[in-house]
Amino acid sequence: MDRLRNKRALVTGGTSGIGLETARHFLKEGARVAITGSKDESLAAACKELGDVLTIRADAGDVPGQKAIANAIRDGFGGLDIAFINAGIGDFRPVDRWDEAGFDRSVAVNLKGPYFLIQALLPILANPASIVLNTSINAHIGMPNSSVYALTKAGLVSLARTLSGELLGRGIRVNAVSPGPIATPLHGKIGMGDAEVAGLIAQIPAGRRGDASEIAQAVVFLASDEAAFTVGSELIIDGGMSTL
Repeated sequence: MDRLRNKRALVTGGTSGIGLETARHFLKEGARVAITGSKDESLAAACKELGDVLTIRADAGDVPGQKAIANAIRDGFGGLDIAFINAGIGDFRPVDRWDEAGFDRSVAVNLKGPYFLIQALLPILANPASIVLNTSINAHIGMPNSSVYALTKAGLVSLARTLSGELLGRGIRVNAVSPGPIATPLHGKIGMGDAEVAGLIAQIPAGRRGDASEIAQAVVFLASDEAAFTVGSELIIDGGMSTL
């Protein structure tokens, strides 16, 4: 339970779902943890649940705000060993119902903001350090109504490879986790009812949605020194959904 002892870790979107569970696992493994969230109430609730964490209010899609996150980490921790870039939104619509504002918002939160957060963190990242990007199997499968979401996640998969080539010389490993359907509040937020969830589960060979802890455990591995030889990799965790 000490795989991350003395490590300083950031989890963006750490107030719910996979982010909250990963922050919990990081703490159990001995890390000091900072989380970001977009609302004071959710940050306070997460802090109450997690205990001693650094909370940072941030809009994941605001490019100037990414420097503020880096500054808060520098002030609070002095530097950073692990960054789990998790914050994102899921906006699912048929292609003929997209408008420019919605497109731009999804790209900003899921891809542009994370890119410039990584840039802002570079001066404070240790050597060695680990960056883990939370992507999605939607980058690989042709799921209806997921065109914009999928393209943003495919961009993150690409970044895991290209940034690894660029940053490894500085001791920074970049990898990705690509979850399938996970039992988090997301499905309810996008309006899925019981019938829709049941239909989704029917597409998963494992016969169930994943648990957030199953993703968190994978992130812990990629963040730890156990994964020192794992570079530019994508770990797909989807119960076999993408194999169909």
